[in-house]
Amino acid sequence: MKRYSAFAIAREAFRYHTGWERAWRSPEPKSRYDVVIVGAGGHGLATAYYLGKNFGITNVAVLEKGWLGGGNTGRNTTIIRSNYLQDPSAAIYEKARGLYETLSQDLNMNVMFSPRGVLMLAQTEHEVRGYKRTAQANAYQGVDTEFVSPERVQELCPILDIGGPRYPVLGALWQPRGGTARHDAVAWGYARACSDMGMDIIQKCEVTGITQSGGKVTGVQTTRGDIACGKLGIVVAGHSGQLAEMAGFRLPIESVALQAMVSEPIKPCMDVVVMANSVHGYMSQSDKGEMVIGGGTDIYNNYTQRGSFNHIEETVRSLIEIFPIVSRLKMLRQWGGIVDMTGDRSPIISPTPLGGCFINCGWGTGGFKAIPGSGWAMADMIARDAPGPLAAAFSLDRFAEGRFIDESVAAGVAH
Repeated sequence: MKRYSAFAIAREAFRYHTGWERAWRSPEPKSRYDVVIVGAGGHGLATAYYLGKNFGITNVAVLEKGWLGGGNTGRNTTIIRSNYLQDPSAAIYEKARGLYETLSQDLNMNVMFSPRGVLMLAQTEHEVRGYKRTAQANAYQGVDTEFVSPERVQELCPILDIGGPRYPVLGALWQPRGGTARHDAVAWGYARACSDMGMDIIQKCEVTGITQSGGKVTGVQTTRGDIACGKLGIVVAGHSGQLAEMAGFRLPIESVALQAMVSEPIKPCMDVVVMANSVHGYMSQSDKGEMVIGGGTDIYNNYTQRGSFNHIEETVRSLIEIFPIVSRLKMLRQWGGIVDMTGDRSPIISPTPLGGCFINCGWGTGGFKAIPGSGWAMADMIARDAPGPLAAAFSLDRFAEGRFIDESVAAGVAH
């Protein structure tokens, strides 16, 4: 494919922009692939990309029942950080954050990565202790974070009311190299790079069954015909349990809606990301001026992409206490994504009881920030038929063996 560049933009301007190619091909599915990835969100596309880039495996199909990036990848608040407590979590999230820094150059697509910094507010003495502990762990892990004073918080985000009224700000965990990226551009960039390597991205192709023989996967049944494969990767977020059932095993996850919204655009007033776990809210300002707002998950299991109005009200009420300046803003739009939660709030990147079948799920509220690291680890596991260093701790059997990776606090939102 032609490379995107300033020269290309100038050239096409003289052609009235009639010479742009499609970003990726839309082929008919072949009868067989070496690897089939189910799920054309960020994690699935990243898996395919790193299979090609790191291992030269390009006879790959990425299947999507809807449209590319139409699931959680396009339904999040775009936050990127790696200040997690446990060593395995910090390793994979820091790998992802590091890959985000050069992702625009790697994919030849501007993903609008903005390392503006992330503040996680400590509004109770319990959170102060917890975040200081995380900062100390991050120092040993090589993750650049620090616990900062209320005065430093006010300096970093002047519109924030550190005095309360319910929960005064007692400090914050600050990661200066965290930030945001454009969620759909991440999916588009990976898709374009995969297509350029000869991989097939097949949209409107729902998997309805998984075929197997002798305890090994042989292919998938889809609404566009049967497709044979040597290996299968399941990367479908909130619908992982349904695909696992087709493959003949169960997952220790539950699916719930996680909601977000944006306000009408206003002038720049906030150049950091602020997360407030005590009041279940977090906020940043987009490049268009919208205030991007998110909160905790719904309190009941569901598969809706709308969410519940009472949760919107709770999130907005809480954020107005911290950011009085936004109290008169009108909400522009609201949406929900289906997140899959494990008991220890950490992901599953693992082989499955079905030979040749691998699964990547359970990211909960932290999926977007992990996309490059997740794809890197999943591709390594599929190519080598065994989990590598990044994925080893996140195996499915840890729940049977009691090797939990508890990130219920470091996840940063209420669960």
